[in-house]
Amino acid sequence: MLELADNPDNPGNTENPDTTGDPDNVVHLTGILDVRSVGDVRQTLNHLIDTSVGDVIVDLEEVDAVDATGLGLLVATHRRTQLLGRQLVLWHPMPSVIRILAVTRLHRVLNVERTPLPISA
Repeated sequence: MLELADNPDNPGNTENPDTTGDPDNVVHLTGILDVRSVGDVRQTLNHLIDTSVGDVIVDLEEVDAVDATGLGLLVATHRRTQLLGRQLVLWHPMPSVIRILAVTRLHRVLNVERTPLPISA
């Protein structure tokens, strides 16, 4: 099951991930992005897109796997951000997620950044 990781500025908060963090807008996910978790993640991403400016960064460093529903959410979010002149950036996906993106050829469509998020001082 996928969880929205705790906001480091608000310990214990799994309802509202860090959506106002610098350098950009970041959502930290953990677990598996699948049919059971996609609804909550969609709601969080849509809220972030509606209430912020700039690129939308999804930190996938702790996401173990993504199913077809999760891939559909990433593609839909990518399209929505593009229509608004913004980008969806997938940060530091695990090798298993990179393989899924490569097999589906979505690594050619989605902006995948393999370096980890910078640690703020």
